[in-house]
Amino acid sequence: MRADRLVAVLLLLQQRQRVTAAEVAAELEVSERTARRDLEALSMAGLPVYSERGRGGGWRLLGGARTDLSGLTEAEARALFLVAGPEAMATPALKAALRKLVRALPEPFREGAASAASSVVVDPGGWGEQRRVFRPPHLEALQSAVAAGQQVQLGYVDRAQQRTSRVVHPLGLGLKGTVWYLVAGTDRGLRTFRVSRVDAVEPTGVPVDRPEGFDLARTWRELVDRVDELRTPHEVEALADPSVLRVLRWLFERQMTVGATGADGRVEVRLRGHSVEQVTAQLAGFGRRVEVVSPPAARAQLARLGEELASTYGT
Repeated sequence: MRADRLVAVLLLLQQRQRVTAAEVAAELEVSERTARRDLEALSMAGLPVYSERGRGGGWRLLGGARTDLSGLTEAEARALFLVAGPEAMATPALKAALRKLVRALPEPFREGAASAASSVVVDPGGWGEQRRVFRPPHLEALQSAVAAGQQVQLGYVDRAQQRTSRVVHPLGLGLKGTVWYLVAGTDRGLRTFRVSRVDAVEPTGVPVDRPEGFDLARTWRELVDRVDELRTPHEVEALADPSVLRVLRWLFERQMTVGATGADGRVEVRLRGHSVEQVTAQLAGFGRRVEVVSPPAARAQLARLGEELASTYGT
């Protein structure tokens, strides 16, 4: 049984006094059979968990016994829920919290819980890449501000090395690739700040003004879409042989839109990039399997590339 599910079942028993296998299954999103097996395993492991038969029956924690999870400090508990991303297991607060959590578990489950904590490795780099997630110095302070719902005076150095200081409303943190970003409300609306460029975080003691209906996940997706459009403003239309669609998707990912299939079997595609030259350079290697339709500048660029290749490699 997974250690995290064990803790969840124990806390559920403590909170509700009595639970049924169906209630545990619904709460933990597992099958009723799995929930019943977990409850039976707790009882067999020596915990004072017992079942009551008949109408109004269920599972109870004998004598109101409690599992001591109170050893967690506020910072360690916050780390468990707020710290996310590939480097999460490397944070000292999270490691300390997990050690205390393991000690709080019943003896039969401690070894399994300790093994679970070290059974996953996350490598942020792709094949042939060596990438490491950098943990910015002020990330923890921003996590605390988000959790406390408190405005901060933010010192920030932008891309042009210009430093500014402003009061912001921290609403959430996001990890994009290997880079942390702060999502915050400002006097100019929602903004994202690269956390590695933050050089000062001073709590103000004033509550955050949280927009009504704010949802971090939805807002993050909208911000990513907006940045993608700004970073790739140039579009190229082309007709692609179906055999190369998979490679095109790999190359362009979110910057590719697939359209209708023509009478000749070729597929309409729209490809976005930083510049027309960048897109055409990526398409040149496909030869006649991808025919650029527009803009004219892209066709002209490919014609020039073709002449250069023919003069260099032609016989």
